[in-house]
Amino acid sequence: QLQLVESGGGLVQPGGSLRLSCSASGFTLESYAIGWFRQAPGKEREGVSCISITGGRTNYAGSVKGRFTISRDNAKNTVTLQMNSLKPEDTAVYYCAAFRQFSIWGLCVLSPDKFDSWGQGTQVTVSS
Repeated sequence: QLQLVESGGGLVQPGGSLRLSCSASGFTLESYAIGWFRQAPGKEREGVSCISITGGRTNYAGSVKGRFTISRDNAKNTVTLQMNSLKPEDTAVYYCAAFRQFSIWGLCVLSPDKFDSWGQGTQVTVSS
């Protein structure tokens, strides 16, 4: 079973930045579409961003577009979510998730039902 591990969460002031990473051992993430989701207390889990395999697409929630950037580092077998200009409403537990893709033309959509493997989550708190 693919096991994902998130890292990089923490406490940051509004306007600050954090860099989240999603990694796995024993599997190459090049073969998987990777999504980032978040869930705040009392709220539904929402999609933040996703990235397809090489040659695919990226997608962002409207609330983070222009502030967050998703990228791959295949040499390190990781996917990164760079979060800039953070707002208090970004506070949530952030999860990375994955599903296998076989086509370079595969779509990346922010639907939790599409993803088969999930990490344990990392807390992001944006507060003064």
